[in-house]
Amino acid sequence: MLRYTLYLLFLLTQFAHAQSTKKPLRVGVVGLVHTHVHGILNKAFKQPNQTDIEIVGIAEPNRELAERFAKQHGYSMSLVYATVAEMLDKTKPEAVTDFGRIVDHKKTVEACAPRGIHVMVEKPLATSFADAKQMEALAKKNNIQLLTNYETTWYGSNHKAYALANTEKAVGDLRKIVVHDGHQGPKEIGVNKEFLDWLTDPVANGAGALFDFGCYGANLSTWLMHNQRPVSVLAVTQQIKPDIYPKVDDEGTIILTYPQTQTIIQASWNWPFARKDMEVYGQTGYVFTVDGTRMRIRLKDEKVEHAAEATLADAPATDPFAYLARLLHGETKPDELTSLENNIIVMEILDAARQSAKTGKAITLHK
Repeated sequence: MLRYTLYLLFLLTQFAHAQSTKKPLRVGVVGLVHTHVHGILNKAFKQPNQTDIEIVGIAEPNRELAERFAKQHGYSMSLVYATVAEMLDKTKPEAVTDFGRIVDHKKTVEACAPRGIHVMVEKPLATSFADAKQMEALAKKNNIQLLTNYETTWYGSNHKAYALANTEKAVGDLRKIVVHDGHQGPKEIGVNKEFLDWLTDPVANGAGALFDFGCYGANLSTWLMHNQRPVSVLAVTQQIKPDIYPKVDDEGTIILTYPQTQTIIQASWNWPFARKDMEVYGQTGYVFTVDGTRMRIRLKDEKVEHAAEATLADAPATDPFAYLARLLHGETKPDELTSLENNIIVMEILDAARQSAKTGKAITLHK
């Protein structure tokens, strides 16, 4: 018994030692013009006890912006480089997180992939399907992870809904998916000028609300449908506020048809409140996600729906950067929502949606 106790203590000591000596993932940040960057800056510089990541360099040509964020988050300007190449060569990160313009994601992969540096970009993956395919080829050739980060990936409610619909088959075969995403508008909610300038540019962002929020629904639908490509894509866009957004749509609806399922994606800069929620209907029941944790469910033979609660533990990680570190350290399996396979299909859908909105015709996706 004593020998067993001593052996157990030895194992616990070794585990504790391994935990204490595990090095944070060395991360480079590419761009500061996407305000989702505050998430990683807060984690790296305002959470002293976190051991997931270490920011070793920041590539941002806008010195004024970098200095403004340095004052806000407390990082040294010695971390900031004017170009991506200089930052990569001087700091040697294991991975980069891209918070630049969507159109520049390809340039980041072109710089990182040959150096063997993994990449996580903010959603969506690219501004065109052609760019996405080139990025995919570079990632596969150089054996790097190329991930796309969505806020909704870290919602426990989405993962619990997936389990009910697909793992437990609690609602029967899927028939309709409805996804609502957006807010009152980027200018209306007060995003900074650097973000607003490119977000409302059809070249830099790919579209307006259609891409900014349509990508969430395409990502979730592709996941729920096990990476099945839709048969056709039909989209309608509007400029309800052309005085504010003269160059891009501020309202977009996308309909995806599958052999036995339909998805409706409602992307908008005109919602009265910010929302990211989803309705999943099967033959015998439904599950709604209200936000990151709250849900409403009605299953077969139930006369009324009931409320349910998900937790952070239902998601693959508490935040994308903890997940990135765990994935690259071999401590977790790849998540389908962030995966390149899923997001190549997302870009095919978004590209077709943009074409459909322009032509007024449904776009058939050929096999």
